[in-house]
Amino acid sequence: MIEQVPLRNVRLISWGCVWTLLGTTLPGCVPQPEEAVVVYSAADREFAKPIFAAFQRRHPGTEVLPVFDVESTKTVGLVARIEAEKERPRCDVFWNNEIMHTLRLDAQGLLRPIRWDIPAEWPRHLRSPRGTWVGFAARARVLLVNRQKLPETAQYPQSVLELADPKWKGNCAVAEPLAGTTATHFAVLHVQLGDAAATDLFRRIRENAVVLSGNKQVAQAVSAGQVAWGLTDTDDALIEIAAGLPVEIVFPDQQPGAMGTLGIPNSVAVIEGCPHPSAAEQLANFLVSEDIEGRLAMGPSGQIPIRPGHPQKSRAVGDRQLRWMEVDFEEVARRWPTLVDQLRRLFRGGGKPTASNPSPSQ
Repeated sequence: MIEQVPLRNVRLISWGCVWTLLGTTLPGCVPQPEEAVVVYSAADREFAKPIFAAFQRRHPGTEVLPVFDVESTKTVGLVARIEAEKERPRCDVFWNNEIMHTLRLDAQGLLRPIRWDIPAEWPRHLRSPRGTWVGFAARARVLLVNRQKLPETAQYPQSVLELADPKWKGNCAVAEPLAGTTATHFAVLHVQLGDAAATDLFRRIRENAVVLSGNKQVAQAVSAGQVAWGLTDTDDALIEIAAGLPVEIVFPDQQPGAMGTLGIPNSVAVIEGCPHPSAAEQLANFLVSEDIEGRLAMGPSGQIPIRPGHPQKSRAVGDRQLRWMEVDFEEVARRWPTLVDQLRRLFRGGGKPTASNPSPSQ
C-alpha cells in the first residue's frame, strides 16, 4: 500500500529538490541564511574582516558573507561579477576601494537607491543625487621613497609626472593601470591633462617605469630597494613603514601651480534586486558611519575621513595641510570605457595608441 504524503510535506520536498538542483547547476550558488548579507569587497581582507565582525556584533542575527578577489584585479573582477549576475544578483553590498567603477555600475542601473544616514553637508561630489552610492574614507595617492637609495630629501621626487622622467628610468615603479586605484588615477590624469598630453605621458611612463601587478607590489619593491621610489596608496605605504623599513611618504604635486595630491575615496552601494535589501542597507550605512571612518583613519590603513567635522585625523596625513586635486569623478567614469583599451594595448602589447587615433570603446 502506498502511503500518502500530506500536501504540506510535498511542498517542502519539492522546494528541497529545487534548492538541490540549483546548488548543483549554478556553481557557487549556495542557499544563504535568511538573515545574511553578501558583500563583494575590493577593500583588503585584513582591513575589511574586523569591520564585518564589528557589524555582526552590533547585529547578532545577521551574518556577513564577504567575497574578495585577488590583489591585481579585485575591483575589475568584482565589477565584472556584478555585471554578469545582473539578471539574478547574488551580491547585496559592493564595498569598492575606489569610486570610478562604482559610478560605472550606477550608470548601468545596477545600484539600488537607499536612505543614507549621513549629514546633509556630506560633499556633493562624493554622494549620489539618487541615493545609490556614497564615497567615504579616502586614501591618498603618494610617492613612497627608499631613504637608503635616496639619502637626501632634496633628491626625492615631487610629482607623479616624474614617473616619465628619464633620470628615473628603471628606478621608479607603478602598478599596471588596468584595475584599482591606479586605473582611477590614470583616468583622472586623462581628464586633467587632456587626451594628447595624457596619451604621451602614459607612453613615456610605460617606457620609463617598472610596471608591477599592484600597489602593494610597488610598495614592497621600494622597501626592498629594488627601485628608489614608486607610486602607491597610503595604506600600502603605511604597511612598509610599520614594518620598520627605510621608506618615507611624499605627498606629490604640492608646489604652487601643481595639480595637488589625488585622494580616492572608498565607495559603498547596494545592488539593485539584491537578495537581502534590509540587511544590505544596514551594512551600507554602518560602513559610512563615523565609527568606521574613525577606525579606518586610526587603523593600519590610515584612511582619511570624508564625514564633515570628523574628530579623527588620518595616521597617514596627521596635521599636514595638503593641496588636494579637484576631480570630477563622473567625467572620469565616463572617460574610462574608451581609455581602458588604449591602456591595455599600451601596457600589455598589441600596439601603441595615439591621441589622433584613439582605440574603440570596450
